[in-house]
Amino acid sequence: MTAMVDHLLILGEPLPEKVIRTLLVYAFLILGLRLSGKRQLGQMNPFDLVVLLLLAITVQNAIIGNDTSLSGGLVGASTLLLANALVVRFFHRRRDVAQVIEGEPVPLIERGRLLRENLERELITEEALLATCRQQGVERFEDVERAILETSGTISVFQHHPSTEEIIEERLAHRLDAIEGALQALLQQGGSGAYGSGDSPSQGTKSHPVRR
Repeated sequence: MTAMVDHLLILGEPLPEKVIRTLLVYAFLILGLRLSGKRQLGQMNPFDLVVLLLLAITVQNAIIGNDTSLSGGLVGASTLLLANALVVRFFHRRRDVAQVIEGEPVPLIERGRLLRENLERELITEEALLATCRQQGVERFEDVERAILETSGTISVFQHHPSTEEIIEERLAHRLDAIEGALQALLQQGGSGAYGSGDSPSQGTKSHPVRR
């Protein structure tokens, strides 16, 4: 009984070493994920998920070392939670520092036009972007007013809503098209009625003999 309690509660590594290991791994992961790009944070594909799972397994030993005790795991978890809370609070108060680390939002679509250079730089395919637009209720790129890749890795999509002038212009264009189609139909009917079916105008008149 005593051996089991000792195995659960007694640290297998010195406490300072345990804390330092955890902090170093935390800093490395934050830096690595940030350098990998915003897409890694919010737009993961199956390959990214595999890498993330393998990454968690790889750094596990770096955190716990040879310590398999319960208290060692609790110390590591507590250190991670405390470090994350302090970092979030610090960045919340120092927005200038947070902006340097997190970067700026990146526009991906402007008035229905794809910004392909930004897509290439952020490693986002058109198919993935279109799928994100559909998830937010927009079926086509042409219907997007603006799409932005946020610093959190998510994509915000703003649908285009036509103004009053655009609605009036669209209605006028439809009416002009209808009038043009009706005029063309009338011209075709008038031409076929005047000459019949392929007959010339002279075929419809008869010649009379001249009386002397």
